[in-house]
Amino acid sequence: MATQIEPYEETLEDIEESFGLVPGYLEALPEQELVNEWPNMKRFMFGDTVIDPKTREFIGQAIAAAIGCEFCRHFHKGAAQLHGATEEELAEVFFLASYTPRYSAIIQAQDYDIDVFKDEVEQIAAYLQEQGQASD
Repeated sequence: MATQIEPYEETLEDIEESFGLVPGYLEALPEQELVNEWPNMKRFMFGDTVIDPKTREFIGQAIAAAIGCEFCRHFHKGAAQLHGATEEELAEVFFLASYTPRYSAIIQAQDYDIDVFKDEVEQIAAYLQEQGQASD
């Protein structure tokens, strides 16, 4: 009679096959939470999604910078490089990571009216489309 491997053990085996080891931060999660979490983590790290892997890592890098997470900054920079990111591309991501928090602070500090902001964004978009200046 074959023994049945429990979902937690299967998950640990899959993580080790994917990473070459089971990182301590994953092993420290409650068993059921790791079983639930791993499929999504694996999909977004290794699978095909709507966003290509390098772009996903650029997004992760920008978010990591914005929230000040040293762990995430290190991970996403390395993962982006594994997906072919150049130093020039990373430099641009590092610069762009400041835009949303910076302008958010400026606009929030002004207590700018959200409805006025939305209306202005729509006007700008319409103008750019009319001028043919919007790029994909």
